[in-house]
Amino acid sequence: MYNHAPADYKCPICLGIEAVKSEHTLILPADIVYRDAQAAVIINSFSLGGMTGNALIVPIAHHENMYDLPAETGHYIFELAQKVAIAMKQAYGCDGITTMQCNEPAGGQHAFHYHHHVMQRNEDDNFFERLTQKEIADPGQRAEYARKLGAALQG
Repeated sequence: MYNHAPADYKCPICLGIEAVKSEHTLILPADIVYRDAQAAVIINSFSLGGMTGNALIVPIAHHENMYDLPAETGHYIFELAQKVAIAMKQAYGCDGITTMQCNEPAGGQHAFHYHHHVMQRNEDDNFFERLTQKEIADPGQRAEYARKLGAALQG
């Protein structure tokens, strides 16, 4: 329902969480913070608003957007988002958290696999003014954020 991925779409999120090296994904194995049978937590390949280390929570099963997402999976992702937000505060020492989820191109969705953003925020970071600034984050920096966030999630 309300799908926009072309028929030959190579899902970068599916490839990334399965650790498939491909020109169609920027996700590296070191970006994976957590994974279970239902969902994965990964460090975003992009710095959004100048902030690196933001997390994406994705279902393991491919669902393009919230319209397709089973309710029980959505509930599980929300519960995981809460745990990730608390762990992010502990790991990064940030002042706050913003969560965001986009659907369809008009809604800002760029990867056609449901993903829930959990983003660190700091006082006066001008995040929303800088949100359209999107650049690929350094893989080494992403790996360090993944390590910190993973340790906080386990602790």
